[in-house]
Amino acid sequence: MKRIMMMSFAMLMMLGSFVCNAQNNKKPATAKTAAQKIEVYYFHFTRRCPTCMAVESESKKDLSILYPEQFKKGMITFKSINLDEKSSESIAKKCQASGQSLLVISGKKRTDLTSEGFMYARNTPDKFKQKIKSTIDPLLGSK
Repeated sequence: MKRIMMMSFAMLMMLGSFVCNAQNNKKPATAKTAAQKIEVYYFHFTRRCPTCMAVESESKKDLSILYPEQFKKGMITFKSINLDEKSSESIAKKCQASGQSLLVISGKKRTDLTSEGFMYARNTPDKFKQKIKSTIDPLLGSK
């Protein structure tokens, strides 16, 4: 009986050593993965109303105020695209924009802020600014 207990104890010790070694061989997790580039596109037509122009100007202004370093370094970009121009067809197709649109694209993530832009940019720009922030912060890994 004593021999069986000793064998069991020895097996338990060997099993424990394998488990410990397996955990020690794991690679340490990186603290934070580098954020991908964030591209903000505003698709519009040549003829524009005041609200349409406000969506463009407020978007660009908010990005430069909220993320000055990332905007300056090109980690966050803003592009205004005229859909009436032939040269815009390929980028519109790539971004899946068929009409006036405000899109935030980072990697495979695409967020459409068109409705919010037209609702808030002209009359309640602070609310629009908060929507931009709540959309971009998670893409940057911010809280």
